[in-house]
Parts: sequence; structure tokens; C-alpha cells
Amino acid sequence: MAKLYFNYSTMNAGKSTVLLQAAHNYMERGMATYLLTAQFDNRAGDGRIASRIGIGQTADTFASGEDLFAKIEHRIAQGPCACVFIDEAQFLDHDQVWQLARAVDDLRVPIMCYGLRVDFRGALFPGSAALLALADEMREIRTICHCGKKATMVVRQDENGKVLRDGAQVQIGGNETYVSLCRRHWREAVGDA
Repeated sequence: MAKLYFNYSTMNAGKSTVLLQAAHNYMERGMATYLLTAQFDNRAGDGRIASRIGIGQTADTFASGEDLFAKIEHRIAQGPCACVFIDEAQFLDHDQVWQLARAVDDLRVPIMCYGLRVDFRGALFPGSAALLALADEMREIRTICHCGKKATMVVRQDENGKVLRDGAQVQIGGNETYVSLCRRHWREAVGDA
């Protein structure tokens, strides 16, 4: 039975690594997959999912407002597809998550989404909020704070390492911009004593 999965965590937890490993497992068994990532996040190159540990894979891209049901339906019409993998799922919009749910239900293809749960202000991303509401299964990918506790939050830093409390929800970056922390250390970092 096909399901909609949401695998979530903070920055630098290895979400893309887990996605690439799962996709490889399908491909190793001769099953075709369909990989998608956010069009505007081109840190690894256009149409590429890559991990900090150096592995990567070519992927199709999605843009805000694009009909993902139609995109997946078109891919399936081209040949068998055992699973759809979506990286940077926090950048999906609400309607796109519903389109993914329809693809699971109507096209009977499992869809595994990987993304951030909350932004640097502690607020849900729209795509993550919709996935938390609609996913059949949710899995947390864990990483740790500098204190050893589970990291559940992330801070954004400027080029001098100063923690930022305001700004656009989306700013593409990696280790130079974001640090994953437990809630207590996130509160200390943002001045919420």
C-alpha cells in the first residue's frame, strides 16, 4: 500500500544522505525511482540532490505553484516508478502537499519527503505544516546539539557568527549560515531566557 512519508529534522542531520541511500536501495534492486528537489536550491548544482558527505544524484526540480500530481503522473506514464523521493520538502506549498497525497492515493505510488520541520525562528514551514497534517507516516532524523542533547531547532547566523532573529523565512545556506541546537540552547542563542 502506497503512503505519504515525511522525514524531518533540523539542518545538517543527514536528510539528503538518508534520501539518497533509500533511493539507491530501490535502484540496486532494479526498481526505478523519481527524485525531485526544490528548483531554487541549487547549492549542489541545478537539479541535483547532494549530501555534505559527498554523495549526490541528479534530480528533477519543482517550483512553487507547479502541479506535482501532473508531474508525477507524467513520470509514471513514461515507465514504472517504484517510489518518488522529494528533497527540501519544506519548500512545497500547501496545495502541492495535497497533490502529493492525491498521487499516493490515486496513482498508488509511495512518496518519501525529506525536509526541515521549523525555520530559524521556530516557526513551521508551510510545506512542513501541510506534511505534518497529511502524511501517513512521519519519521524524525536525529542530530545533536553541541551539548549532546537532540537538536530540534536551528539558528541562522550572519557572516560574523551573530545570531539573527529576523529575516526572510527562506535563505539558502549550509554550515556557514545555520547551526542546529536543542531547544534550551536555541532559546539562549536568540535571547529568550
